This record gives sequence, C-alpha cells and structure tokens, in this order.
Amino acid sequence: MKMPKHSDNYQYPLDETWTTADIIKVTTFYQAIEAANESSIATAELLAAYDDFKTVVPAKSEEKRLSRDYEAASGYRIYQTMQAARATNKQRFQYRD
Repeated sequence: MKMPKHSDNYQYPLDETWTTADIIKVTTFYQAIEAANESSIATAELLAAYDDFKTVVPAKSEEKRLSRDYEAASGYRIYQTMQAARATNKQRFQYRD
C-alpha cells in the first residue's frame, strides 16, 4: 500500500457532532500517528494523544470504524502503530511496518 506523506491531501475521518475541542483532540491524535509513521515522536506524546482521543471516542466499535476510515484515507494503521508504541521502552518511537 502506498504510504502518503503528511502533505498529501486527504481528509481526516471526523464526526460532525463533535465539539471543536473534540475535533482538535482527534486531529492531534491522527497527526501523532502520522509522525510515528513518517519520522518519530516522543512515545509519551503519542500515548497521551491516544488517551485524549479515547475521551472523545470511548466506544471500541466507533474507534474501529474511525481507524478503518483513517487507514483508507492515509495508509497508516492506528491499531498496529499503537500496539508497537505500547510495547516499546524507548523515549522516542518510530513505527516500522
């Protein structure tokens, strides 16, 4: 699968019922996933962004739907990225497929 770069033009999967603050949390998380896949990110920053994301999207089913939509748009896999981030003991994290 072609891995787009952050500059590629695609839309994040968002819910129109979310508040502006919720949209910022979710968008920040998507950007953290991109950073982990394109370069690197502080592991704690990625995990904190996921925690914020889960305050907006607490249901596993909605998380899976958004993850599928995000992967279709960006090429990045949230589940696999987060599993690897949780398993690392390094301060900085870079996901390698």
